[in-house]
Amino acid sequence: MASYKHPCKYCGKLIARDSNFCPFCTQENPLGPMRCPICRYPLEDGAKVCGHCGVLLWNTCKSCGKETFLGDKCSNCGTPIIIVCPNSKCRTEQPPTSKKCIKCGKPLR
Repeated sequence: MASYKHPCKYCGKLIARDSNFCPFCTQENPLGPMRCPICRYPLEDGAKVCGHCGVLLWNTCKSCGKETFLGDKCSNCGTPIIIVCPNSKCRTEQPPTSKKCIKCGKPLR
């Protein structure tokens, strides 16, 4: 029986139906519902904040200046999204995958 491919919800390229990551745009969960990048709670289309953990889901890309979904890369230009710890003694650069700094543990938002 043929295994039909399905379009990635991020880039639209056809991928295997059991893919956990898109091999083209590298986004996680390319076929299922949108999920919060922090707590993985399913999101509805157009959500501005996660209804489960309250994290703001949209951010302005520092590279292109356009609004993008909070993930590992900008959905417009592909630049990695990096957050800098606000603690003046730490200033660790990290992906936006946690509410706390991976080095000092201070809140990021």
